[in-house]
Amino acid sequence: MNKATDTSEKEPSGIIVPALQAYQVSRQYRLGERLLPVLQEVSLEVASGEFLVIEGASGSGKTTLLSLLSGLDKPSQGRILVEGRDITDVSEDDLAPMRNRTFGFVFQSFHLIPALSALENVSFPAELAGAPRAFEQARALLDRVGLAQRAGSFPHQLSGGEKQRVALCRALINRPRILFADEPTGNLDSENGRVVLDLLREFHRELGVTLVLVTHNAAIARIAGRIIRLRDGRVVGEERHAP
Repeated sequence: MNKATDTSEKEPSGIIVPALQAYQVSRQYRLGERLLPVLQEVSLEVASGEFLVIEGASGSGKTTLLSLLSGLDKPSQGRILVEGRDITDVSEDDLAPMRNRTFGFVFQSFHLIPALSALENVSFPAELAGAPRAFEQARALLDRVGLAQRAGSFPHQLSGGEKQRVALCRALINRPRILFADEPTGNLDSENGRVVLDLLREFHRELGVTLVLVTHNAAIARIAGRIIRLRDGRVVGEERHAP
């Protein structure tokens, strides 16, 4: 895979636009007559090409924040910008192409399509985007993560670690500029978790993709360039590491 030279989005003036911005974002859910606050007045910026970890215990609001940043959910208050574009009130129809091309997603539960082989699962987003070499690109990605011999296998025939590697390939098939990973090692043993994390770091460096990873694991969080810690829906700390 070719290394990206510059994935930064720039305005005509040459000013580099952040990959993601959140301004005073809150999210509440209604439970009967009650409003349950899950995220409260969170503001942050994620630079293009950055590796950011959002760390917090269960219920801290980290997955909710990831869902808002990626357009999978909408804030109750505040604004979300993607590469300078305000997506807060954008329709689902307009968000769908962004999710397929600009974003890639890796989830804890894999979300592979049971009736499709590993190769077909990986190539599916590229086929939706009309890519002429979808299967060729999918085969190259599977080979890159050590699964060339499993291309014809179906999800029920794969181990958890293999499923997550297939899911990672699927997330990268359209060369997204922003990759979201929600507890990507949560269903894996320590060895397979290490393999997936190593691949995420390698792809981040090779492709220059902006990587936003959610975890409750402090050891995993330390591999990132920046950590934002959430507690009870609020940012309570930030830490930066040398690249």
